[in-house]
Amino acid sequence: MRDDLRSLYQEIILDHNKNPRNFRVLEGADRVVEAYNPLCGDHYTIYLSLEQGVIREITFQGSGCAISKSSASVMSTMLKGKTRQEAEEWFRRFHHLVTEGLGADEDPESYGKLAAFSGVNEFPARVKCAILAWHTMKSALQDPAASTISTE
Repeated sequence: MRDDLRSLYQEIILDHNKNPRNFRVLEGADRVVEAYNPLCGDHYTIYLSLEQGVIREITFQGSGCAISKSSASVMSTMLKGKTRQEAEEWFRRFHHLVTEGLGADEDPESYGKLAAFSGVNEFPARVKCAILAWHTMKSALQDPAASTISTE
């Protein structure tokens, strides 16, 4: 990866960690799911408001490392206004990105700010940090009664 691109990606992660977007409790959320990674201590709650299959609002609260917090922040900005199907497709793409990395024929720009996490696959212990909020969001979309998930 080019040094200037790596630097940009680091800036995105640091910015979303220091100034997380949508970092608040969402009053009146239809779905509230708490997630915990006991290995590193990342602990977040995802709040979703769905209207006719569209994510009208998505927020989060909690604490964790820079990777997990910035991932939740970027996720919340990307998925607002997306349909359930679009959100699940972004989950699939992000999961592939952090577990496999960018394919030789993939354009990093097609991932938007999520491309900042393309190097996570080089650090297997950090994959769970990056994907925690995403698994939580997916659980919230698939099961309205879900309340807690764990990485273990």
